[in-house]
Amino acid sequence: MRGFNRAGIYRMKQFYETYKDNEIVAPMVRQISWTHNVMILGATNSIEEKEFYIKMCIKNNYSKRELDRQISSGYFHRYMLSDGKANQSLSKTVGEEDYPNTKLLDTYSLEFLDLPNQYSEKDLKKAIISNMKDFILEIGKDFTYVGKEYRVQVGNEDFYIDLLFYNRTLSCLVAFELKIGKFKPEYISKMDFYLEALDRQERKENENPSVGVILCASKDEQVVEYAMSRSMSPTMVSQYTLKLIDKKLLEEKLKEINDIVEENNNKE
Repeated sequence: MRGFNRAGIYRMKQFYETYKDNEIVAPMVRQISWTHNVMILGATNSIEEKEFYIKMCIKNNYSKRELDRQISSGYFHRYMLSDGKANQSLSKTVGEEDYPNTKLLDTYSLEFLDLPNQYSEKDLKKAIISNMKDFILEIGKDFTYVGKEYRVQVGNEDFYIDLLFYNRTLSCLVAFELKIGKFKPEYISKMDFYLEALDRQERKENENPSVGVILCASKDEQVVEYAMSRSMSPTMVSQYTLKLIDKKLLEEKLKEINDIVEENNNKE
């Protein structure tokens, strides 16, 4: 047949066999381009992962470059490994209407910043601002950038929030504090203060309470749990990496967690 090669015919056969009996995914694949479908088909393993990226393409209108980046960064696995303990209202699950847009992640991949081995918080902030389009792709296209070093005045003193965003789905302001070191418990009280100032001074009547994200180079989960155990603020402590995480490691970690969950369910 003219216009078809062996590889193309194989992809069509693979495409048909993958989705023919899936009543949920089959209608969705028609909403994205053949090129996007081929990328997802060839670069993902489970049907859950395929469904995730198809939905992401539909909701976010990904370009080929954007889709390739999300798959390469293991976005699906990082999303599924983020349990949202710090703020259950931000933890969205499969099947919900806005899935998979509004979940704040435990780990963000900032490989696109291209920072040197030694850098300051000022360098980190400057690099994020210079690569804002890629940063928003990573944190979610629901986010709209408001400003850097956003000033809030309390009493006679001025305080500055590193980065301020607005999330359209959550209908709230989201404050980001950037830390180049390991998480420290005192970061929580500082973020609580910022969120209170935003809610009193900037929040509109129809908006939800402001949310905070403390973005650190690393964190100890137990220290985070202790630090947040008495805090009522909607704050997430996340870590970032400046290199792409090996997808195999993410897959193994996700499988390990799923096996534990399945084992616990079987005991009940």
